[in-house]
Amino acid sequence: MKPFWTCPKCRALLTFSEKTAHCAAGHSYDLAKEGYINLLLSAGGIHGDSREMVEARRRFLESGAYEPLRRAVAELVCRYLPAGGICLDAGCGEGYYTEDIAEALAGDGKDALLFAFDISRDAARRTAKRRRDLSVAVASAYAIPARDGSADLLTDLFSPMATAEFARVLKPQGIFLLVIPEKEHLFGLKEALYDTPYKNEVAGTDLDGFTLLESREIRYPLTLDGKERIADLFLMTPYAYRTSPKDKEKLAARDTLVTEVHFRILIYQKGDCQEGVGVI
Repeated sequence: MKPFWTCPKCRALLTFSEKTAHCAAGHSYDLAKEGYINLLLSAGGIHGDSREMVEARRRFLESGAYEPLRRAVAELVCRYLPAGGICLDAGCGEGYYTEDIAEALAGDGKDALLFAFDISRDAARRTAKRRRDLSVAVASAYAIPARDGSADLLTDLFSPMATAEFARVLKPQGIFLLVIPEKEHLFGLKEALYDTPYKNEVAGTDLDGFTLLESREIRYPLTLDGKERIADLFLMTPYAYRTSPKDKEKLAARDTLVTEVHFRILIYQKGDCQEGVGVI
């Protein structure tokens, strides 16, 4: 495997053996039986999504509800990643999108490499179990265990926006693929939960140190039948933390939910460039 991850203690490149990874300074890290490596330097406890949230997201996404987004992301990664390049999936979650990117790159003939990380150990474990050929780490987006300028393309799908850290690990003119929820994303879910639902606030598209190359909108209605599918969608959203027991009961009583799916994919290039933005 090509060296990519760095030691979180001294930033030297890690060399992998069958069960461990170590750096030249002698720091060593065990590989979990599922194949991921924990490079998060922090105290114990749960970081990121819990196992319950990870499993809810896995069940919901594997139903195909967000398949149009999955296909679009994989297609754009293949288009923008250069031959022999390195793609880094930041905040990979349970690996639903990561897996499709890996499959698309394998069939693209560019001999590209894919690395992925998430701050949630349960999420990293799921991603590693999906693709045993992937190198998956537990790490924070604000302290990515990778060298400066080591990635040709970085993806961020609904994960924290660590813009400065993303710029650090990207090569000059590297590509940043960002997916954000648009104003009416899951508005039907909020209508079912709250007496006064609100539309999402969407920030401007300007990013310091990046030039916007392309913007693509994905929007369609989604019908969920069955309490289990509705509950899975709810559990994988931030609303699961913010909703009162009374409002949760309203959603739990439903057998069908119709809501809007509304995403935007933004393609940025690190630094300044002369190309204009294309909106799809």
